[in-house]
Amino acid sequence: MSAGSGAAELVAALPPRRSVLITGATGFIGRRLTEALAAAGHDVTVLMRDPAKAATLRPPFRLVTSLEQIASDATIDAIVNLAGEPVADALWTRRKRRLILSSRLRATRRVIGLIVRLAQRPAVLISASAVGWYGLWQDEELTEFDGGKRCFTHRVCDAWERTARRAERLGTRVVRLRIGLVLGPDGGMLARLMLPFALGLGGPIGSGRQWMSWIERDDLIRLIAHAVATPRLTGAVNATAPAPVTNATFAAELARALNRPALLRTPAWLLRVLAGDLADELVIGGQRVIPDKADATGFRFRYETLPGALATILGGAPSGTSLDASPPRLGGTVDGGAGKVTRAA
Repeated sequence: MSAGSGAAELVAALPPRRSVLITGATGFIGRRLTEALAAAGHDVTVLMRDPAKAATLRPPFRLVTSLEQIASDATIDAIVNLAGEPVADALWTRRKRRLILSSRLRATRRVIGLIVRLAQRPAVLISASAVGWYGLWQDEELTEFDGGKRCFTHRVCDAWERTARRAERLGTRVVRLRIGLVLGPDGGMLARLMLPFALGLGGPIGSGRQWMSWIERDDLIRLIAHAVATPRLTGAVNATAPAPVTNATFAAELARALNRPALLRTPAWLLRVLAGDLADELVIGGQRVIPDKADATGFRFRYETLPGALATILGGAPSGTSLDASPPRLGGTVDGGAGKVTRAA
């Protein structure tokens, strides 16, 4: 489903008129999820500490600046917790590491606090995590039943997931969504890669053999809706397409989709000098993650392979065919559009 297609269809798995609370609604994933739920006629509440950021979201939705504004007798069917400090926008200084961890734990604890005081507790909490939970691996295929290796991203994701699991003691089903690299048309990783690749300056990183577990953004929105609507789906769930690729393959496919070469390899040593552990864990290392639970519960990805996803995102033809030499624009934000935004009392 391309970015211009009907957003409401992405959440077709849900029963009508669900009440959904979203944290992290202004992020790359949250914006699209809010748009899809609102377009489908669901009752959407977004937590946003800075109300000015609501301009990036398409109404209608209810805006709260604190979870305390939600009454104890409110009905919330599902909570989708996406809030957290960005991981890849700055070097991992001591302060940045604290922010990455504390922002996720603080937001999730507040969600748990809301669940505690609600008279009717939500049926499900979808709490974001990441494939970084698995740590750094080589070629092993990883499912939800595999363990993790110790590193910073594992420590963050493990603490994040453990905090979310407190909702299980309150009778709320918890899905810990281990999200891979999210590909979409108006932000995320592709927005950072577009300029160098469009100029013919892209290529593999390091050996190029590290695995990249990715998911097309609209497939991720559909998987979130599937998780909300599927009571037997619980625990860790890998939110990745079934065909992960190596970094070398990713670079070649992106360059081919843009009708550009991919010849300039970035040395691993240089990235380590510039970015330290961030480079090792997010760029040079990787995980080959397989979505076993999604498949076992009947979810079907629209974009199982990278060429099809890139062709849709970039608005071009399938991989291997010639595209317009002018690269598409990936920057910007979702248009706020017309509609009504109401603020909680």
